[in-house]
Amino acid sequence: MSFDIDQYAQTSSRIRWDDLDLTSFETQPLSEDALRCLSYMSDVETHTVCYLRDLLVTPSHADPEVTVFLTMWNLEEYWHGEVLDEILERHGVPTGPDRTKAVRSRLGWKDRLAPIRQSLLANIIGEDFIATHMAWGAINEWCAHSAYTRLIGSENHPVLTEILKRIAKQETRHVAFYNSQARDRLERSRKAQRIARFALNKAWGIVGSTIMPAPEVKHMLNYLYGGEEGLAEVRRIDAKIDALPGQHGLHLVEKELIKYGIIAA
Repeated sequence: MSFDIDQYAQTSSRIRWDDLDLTSFETQPLSEDALRCLSYMSDVETHTVCYLRDLLVTPSHADPEVTVFLTMWNLEEYWHGEVLDEILERHGVPTGPDRTKAVRSRLGWKDRLAPIRQSLLANIIGEDFIATHMAWGAINEWCAHSAYTRLIGSENHPVLTEILKRIAKQETRHVAFYNSQARDRLERSRKAQRIARFALNKAWGIVGSTIMPAPEVKHMLNYLYGGEEGLAEVRRIDAKIDALPGQHGLHLVEKELIKYGIIAA
């Protein structure tokens, strides 16, 4: 069944938390490991507008369904960061514009040149680039949904659980769009399959790894995916990637665990 972009646009909304008792974090605070993960997640969600900036200089911007989705996706990811910041603030963790500015500033020229590099490469490739964008997005959303679900299990806090379930529900719709688009576009073009496979194999990294310091990436991966259950979850994500046309056997997420020393090669 195809993704109904009009229905998605009409029902997109801010994550609610005004019906939840956030004072529970005062009597049942989250662990330091969880707060560190939430800070990571908030920084990534808040950075979504920069990812959107880079995509709007590629052929993706010419597809009306893609641009409608990206508009609502950007808003929803921003709202995810908003509620995560509220939880962090309840624990005295610095958030807000100063932190966002610091995250972007430390990227330096790498961030400033990103849209130029992306535009040149994507427009040389042409429309087949959109398949890579959609596959990349599907993988990132699978990882994000998994991370929120793993954090629920790791922390077992009733209010946090409800908030993360609400976020994960929206991430499920993001997955549905990206996966549907990626599958359709990859099935139509062998060239698109080859380009996507090359790009993913050479350039994909775990969500947030392009903007977060390596110790923070390692902490997040170790906290959420260390141990046998974590590895099994990572392999489930890689199995979903295998199901994308032409992308079998990449083992992208498991390679990230190896790269950051979470498991042995």
